[in-house]
Amino acid sequence: MDRPTALVPRHYVAIGARGPEDVVADARGRVLTGVEDGRILRLDGLADPDTARVEVLAETGGRPLGLELLPDGDLLVCDAERGLLRVALDDGTVRVLADSVAGEPLRFCSNAVALSDGSVYVTVSSRRHPLRHWMADLVEHTATGRLLRLPPGGGEPEVLLEGLQFANGVAPSADESFLVVAETGARRLIRCRLTGPRAGTAEPFADDLPGMPDNIWRAGRTGPIWVALAGPPVPPLDLLHRTPPAVRRTAARAAAHAPFRPTGFAGVLALDDDGTTVHHLTRRHSGFRMITSVCATGGHLVLGSLWERGVAVCEAPTAK
Repeated sequence: MDRPTALVPRHYVAIGARGPEDVVADARGRVLTGVEDGRILRLDGLADPDTARVEVLAETGGRPLGLELLPDGDLLVCDAERGLLRVALDDGTVRVLADSVAGEPLRFCSNAVALSDGSVYVTVSSRRHPLRHWMADLVEHTATGRLLRLPPGGGEPEVLLEGLQFANGVAPSADESFLVVAETGARRLIRCRLTGPRAGTAEPFADDLPGMPDNIWRAGRTGPIWVALAGPPVPPLDLLHRTPPAVRRTAARAAAHAPFRPTGFAGVLALDDDGTTVHHLTRRHSGFRMITSVCATGGHLVLGSLWERGVAVCEAPTAK
């Protein structure tokens, strides 16, 4: 991996709500995000914090996480409480696309991506712990994450992969022959093949990342794969993952009720379709903490966070 360069902040934009967990940019450079109280917001004019505008587009009634803009202008929303939603941005109508899998409620729906054939792929971070106990799942190392597929036109989700360590961000390759899926609990990205004789199988794409990968974003099919790193490597956690399940379950019960405060670590990666790191940007003592998403727009990077009450705007790296 190349030597990291500095993640340079330009300014912070308060949005009047906590936890803009995912950020995605539309064709006009505006940024959409979902916040803790269930609202979907559109942020415009982020280049100037004094004139930036925040517009409420919809309310999901749950907790929106990963977002995916659709070609027709609607928005896919992974809601940790309600499942996979489709939101009409013109009038705020919210429609449930999937809220169960084989009779089991679809909870902790994390990220989604829509492909050109109309199919939708969705990650589920945990089948054991809800969003509010996300730390417990990372500690217990449950391997209950999933990758689901909804066929074109909708219908019952099918399980494509399971046994994932806190499945999170997902993005397609340029030719849509595979998906890149983040396993936060394993500090790695995997490649899930969608075509050819190995379709439906997974293999490493990028291992031993310099942080815990969260949301993934890609502009169309031409830009790099941007990965937010929500926290640094935690060696004691890696050691705990090697202990017996009973030990991890006990530690998880404690973690579920322990106070959490993120460190000052901040980091993002950009990779190409071969898994090669194009950019590695980091900051050791960041005032903007727990970066859970990143998107590029208007010549800068916009960072989202499950923790903060706004977004950060940073300098975009020069092309290599």
